Amino acid sequence: FTGSAFGSAAIWQYESLKSRLQTYFEEARADWLDKMRPQKRGDFRKQVNSWWNSLTEGQRTVTGIIAANVFVFCLWRLPGMRRFMFTYFTSDPSSRALCSPMLLSTFSHFSLFHMAANMYVLWSFSSSIVSLLGCEQFIAVYLSAGVISTFVSYVAKMATGRFEPSLGA
Repeated sequence: FTGSAFGSAAIWQYESLKSRLQTYFEEARADWLDKMRPQKRGDFRKQVNSWWNSLTEGQRTVTGIIAANVFVFCLWRLPGMRRFMFTYFTSDPSSRALCSPMLLSTFSHFSLFHMAANMYVLWSFSSSIVSLLGCEQFIAVYLSAGVISTFVSYVAKMATGRFEPSLGA
């Protein structure tokens, strides 16, 4: 999984760089058109775009990860989703589904405080790590760390004979 994650990140990084260069040259050509058009005021979408563009690359990357974690947290609160969530979003070495929970449990939090603390810590160091690695490599590290920590959890559970489901990385 880790090799695939980093290989995909390298391809994604290359394609992203290529796309940014193309966008830069296209924006340079179209810039004079924007100056001629009247600007809308009070547009909600424009305010969201302004907020989004004010974030660093690391903060934008982590915002997506936080959104995924909040979405999964909300799914835990739906009674009709509980069975699905226990099957695919908890790590349990005695479960039939072993591989997908290794990744999906990384996004699982049952306690609001636990999720908020983890997301705060992630937010606090994201800008410096993303500026060092790039967002693609950061996501590969994040996902790989989740899968590896779940694997270590599986090994520890097998060694101790405790086959309880657990959440998170």
